[in-house]
Order: sequence, then C-alpha cells, then structure tokens
Amino acid sequence: MKKPLLASSCALLWILTGCSDQSTAAKKEPEKPPEPVSGLSAVYKMYQVARTWSSDAQVLTMTNAHVSGIPEATGKAGAWEGTFTSANLARSRTFTFSIIEQLPDLHKGVFAGPEAGFTGSKGEMKPFLIAAVKIDTDAAYKTALANPKAADYEKKNSGKPMTYLLEKIDRFPDVVWRVIWGDSVGHSSFSVFVDASTGDFLEIMH
Repeated sequence: MKKPLLASSCALLWILTGCSDQSTAAKKEPEKPPEPVSGLSAVYKMYQVARTWSSDAQVLTMTNAHVSGIPEATGKAGAWEGTFTSANLARSRTFTFSIIEQLPDLHKGVFAGPEAGFTGSKGEMKPFLIAAVKIDTDAAYKTALANPKAADYEKKNSGKPMTYLLEKIDRFPDVVWRVIWGDSVGHSSFSVFVDASTGDFLEIMH
C-alpha cells in the first residue's frame, strides 16, 4: 500500500520541480528594450502630471530630446521636454518624459522640473489647450515628407536627426508641429510647419 503512495509523491514532486524550472527559465528571459514614444503620447503623459500641479495647466511648447543609445523611429523619441503654464498661478513649469533613467538630466517617466514666472506669452509662443493637438508626430512627418522639396531635402540629407517642436505662434491660426531636419531650430536649415489640429501642410522654412 505504501508503494503507490510513494510513486504518487515522486510524480507530484517531479511535476512541481518541472514547473519551477520552467518558471525560473521564463523569468530569466531578457527584458525588451524600451521603445521611443510619439509626441502626442508624451505630451498627454506630461499633461496628466501638470494637472496635479495646477488644474488650469495649458501647453506652451514641447520638443523631443536626442538620447544617446536610444534609436529614434519616425516621429518618436526616447525623451521629450514640455513647458506648461498656469494663468491662476501666473507661473510656468517644465516637465520631462523619458523612457530611461539617465541622470542627472533625465528621469524615467514624467518628472516635474523648475517653475518660473509667466505673464501670458513667451516671445511669439502662446499657451494653448491640449485638446487642440489632434495630429501625432509620425503623421506630421509624413505630411512634411509628402512635399517634393522636403522629400528632396530628406534624400540629400539622409541620417540627419529629426526634431519635432509643438507650439502656438501668431503666424498660424492653429497649434503647429514644426518638423525640423537637425537637432534644433538653431542648427537647422530646413523645416516644415504642419497644422497639429488638421494635419494640413502649412509652410517650409529655410
């Protein structure tokens, strides 16, 4: 009578050990590298935190950051920086969103940065409601590239870093994405304005 019980116990032990080994093997699988995110995704993530800072938070500007070691896909980046404003507080505040921790400049997730006084505008830029942004950066890039001049420039300057700047300026009635060939406006000789509400092509800047 004892032998069947012993056999059953051994079988159960073998099953449990096998499951444990499989579980351990599954846990040892390498984690997938973090994937870059689009501008629309990043601005909404930062806005959610900005609302805890001030319930009337509006977007003033946002741009992507070029992070070493993180490959950039079309319209996407490993980190973004946005400035939000509050009329109630008469303040502005910088926020960042990053898919990795890269101290001292980048913190994984959304990080609230320093505050500053705000009087209603910053040069040409004006704050705007986040609901005005309906077009994502990958779509803005495709719209820009559909222009023959932009397509020709891209062909001649393949491999240049891409920068995406979200802003509301007097030049256009709606919020715009500025699709920039280069790591900043100041270091670029070619960019395209795309309407961030409708997705329409607006203008080329040299």
